[in-house]
Amino acid sequence: MLKNKDLLGLKDCTAEEIYEILDTAEQMKKLLNSDCKQSDMLRGKALVTLFYENSTRTRSSFELAAKYLGASEVNISVATSSVQKGETLIDTGETLDAMNVDYIVIRHPMAGAPKLLSEHVKASVLNGGDGMHEHPTQALLDMFTVREKYGKIEGLKIAILGDIKHSRVAMSNLFGLKKLGAEVYMYAPATMMPKDIDKLGAHIAKSREEAVEGADAVMGLRIQLERQHGGLFPSLSEYAKYYGVNDAVLKYAKKDAIVLHPGPVNRGVELTPQVIDGEKSLILEQVKNGVAVRMALLKLLGEYREAHL
Repeated sequence: MLKNKDLLGLKDCTAEEIYEILDTAEQMKKLLNSDCKQSDMLRGKALVTLFYENSTRTRSSFELAAKYLGASEVNISVATSSVQKGETLIDTGETLDAMNVDYIVIRHPMAGAPKLLSEHVKASVLNGGDGMHEHPTQALLDMFTVREKYGKIEGLKIAILGDIKHSRVAMSNLFGLKKLGAEVYMYAPATMMPKDIDKLGAHIAKSREEAVEGADAVMGLRIQLERQHGGLFPSLSEYAKYYGVNDAVLKYAKKDAIVLHPGPVNRGVELTPQVIDGEKSLILEQVKNGVAVRMALLKLLGEYREAHL
């Protein structure tokens, strides 16, 4: 059983908790792949998605996960909510708590917002991405996809290339993959590599080839233009030429290596169309696995709530 009512990040999760989530996601994927994607496991429970930033995959997969498990779900559009009238995050959370909501999934541009919310509500808070901090459910679905392919994570080499400095996906993956025994190699322009990230266990490669050499999985990251102030690289074409993933770069990876990307992909920038649509790409499988992982989290957090709240 998980040790907390919330999922705020993987930095504070144990390897045992991560394995429990991945094992439960295997069960959930069987339901997801069945002819009848419906369960009454969470019947009578309510989930709210509270997104202060745009999202397609994360928000819709949480909403589908709730529906498939029998819970009711509501999406709050921040653009038309009382937030525009000056309502604070804590006030919004307490209002939702007063409606006896069981789960709140939040995405917010400020790091730490999910933690702040969790301290003021009885509902279980799930971090759908906070600033440049963490995006734990994305990393969990990435790890689930890797383990589904290889049957393990320990001892594998994972290469992460792209805008690491602004990527909450990269941070959560680093925390999670290291806990499960993988080696994580990172490569990015110097302007897009966080200072001292090697102290968290990442191997900083000097080239794409070094990062990808012998890798079991190669992950491209989206350029986070919305979080940048410009001037971090000369042009998109130059970025693609020196930092993007193409077929020539993939030849350095293991023969059966897989390609991952959290999406949405800037085609021809982080990955070439040939890589995105190629046989090594599991990008769409990641999307399906995202639903299974989020179903698993709702189930496990529901069990925690039944036992402790």
